[in-house]
Amino acid sequence: MTDYTHYVATQHPAVALPPRDLETRITDKESPDIRLWLRMLSCCNLIETEVRSRLRTEFQTTLPRFDLLSQLTHTPKGLKMSELSRLMMVSNGNITGIADQLEKDGLIERQRNETDRRSSLLRLTQKGRRYYRRMQSAHDSWIQSLLGGMAPSARSSLFELLGDLKRTTHTRLPVA
Repeated sequence: MTDYTHYVATQHPAVALPPRDLETRITDKESPDIRLWLRMLSCCNLIETEVRSRLRTEFQTTLPRFDLLSQLTHTPKGLKMSELSRLMMVSNGNITGIADQLEKDGLIERQRNETDRRSSLLRLTQKGRRYYRRMQSAHDSWIQSLLGGMAPSARSSLFELLGDLKRTTHTRLPVA
């Protein structure tokens, strides 16, 4: 039993224990680094699963479609598929499939790239901008409601600590 599940079970017996996840499957014998990694992963998975569900229910869309529209929102002049692939950390094939569907739905358009005639730029259409703004507003609200139970000082501390972790991790990665 992990620290958290033990605490909940002993201090708050009327509170239902959270569903078993990656973190709750390990024992206290695991290294602190493994326990921390699994706690972060469990938190990310929990939030991502809820966001995916809400996008599907409220907007009949997927997280990858939302992510692609978001990338295009931040680059009004458009992006090549290879750039989107790099930014979203998925294959060109995945981007092509998502882009084809978004284009069919009238949310994005392909524009010939003036500097590279072999490729085109993907840009949001007016309809795509309106659709994304509605989703973004809802998304912001969902995230605020999911994280809103944390004290502001705890949220700020966690943000700083995760920034430290990100910087430290980058220094330990092999140079590409």
